Amino acid sequence: MPIKIPEDLPAYDVLTREGVSVMSEDQASRQDIRALRIGLLNLMPKKIQTENQFARLIGATPLQIELSLIRMTEHQTRNTAAEHMESFYRPFAEVLATDEKFDGFIITGAPIEHLDFEDVTYWEEICQVFEWTQTNVHSTFGVCWGGMAMAHYFHGLPKHLLGEKYFGCYPQTNLDPASPFLRGFSDVFAVPVSRWTEVRKEDVAAVPGLKPLLGNSESGPCLLEDAAHRALYVFNHFEYDSDTLKQEFDRDVASGKPITLPVNYYPQNDPTQKPLNQWRSHAHLLYGNWINQIYQTTPFDLELIGTHVWPEKALG
Repeated sequence: MPIKIPEDLPAYDVLTREGVSVMSEDQASRQDIRALRIGLLNLMPKKIQTENQFARLIGATPLQIELSLIRMTEHQTRNTAAEHMESFYRPFAEVLATDEKFDGFIITGAPIEHLDFEDVTYWEEICQVFEWTQTNVHSTFGVCWGGMAMAHYFHGLPKHLLGEKYFGCYPQTNLDPASPFLRGFSDVFAVPVSRWTEVRKEDVAAVPGLKPLLGNSESGPCLLEDAAHRALYVFNHFEYDSDTLKQEFDRDVASGKPITLPVNYYPQNDPTQKPLNQWRSHAHLLYGNWINQIYQTTPFDLELIGTHVWPEKALG
């Protein structure tokens, strides 16, 4: 939560430059409180596992969060019971038809990264989702394929197929310690990576609207800020459970697929040992900072969402 201090106190400017969350007395007096509306467009096959992972992170703040689960309209999942989908999910077409507004919106990854974006069966509809976020969402968080797809749609950023999968816990460097999204972050920390594609540093550098926040010299950019579209794009998996990489490894071993041991994951690189979670605190920091930034900048009147410049302060 932000610290409330007088705006003319010298510490206000100092802390602001350092990226510390501060709020003036005037801002605090004008701020109303309501539940934040967060939508989760879940593109992952294991819907329930993914719901748990993201709900755990966005529900860890002291703020009241209203979570809505959303799916692609025509795409049918084969890995989650139809009853679960019918009970808890709404198709995007329904959300679009009712012109709903959200303070935050998460678009997950999907196991379709080997396909060209335009070859994805629901590409046309998800492009509609991306465009809709510009008028109906205050801040959007694209995760893994979801982030790559958003960056491609808005900026033409390419993704590149890899000859070998990035698989394991890769150290990430904090490239912008003063960013409000990186408050409390270490200079270097590890995060799970599991993908056959990459976004390259030189391609990001060629796009003026994208700002790198986290990255690794081997696996490339990790977190990008797209202020013009009020969005963050993360290409790695802060949300993963401790054993998610183990599940992927065991699955591929059991099916006879070629798979390497996830790097920097098992103690002593011994897959018989229990993996240690090296990223949990930074996962909570990242999503907590995102929620905090939304809380400070989203308009109280839901109908004004989409009209505010982000991440500047919300109007009264």
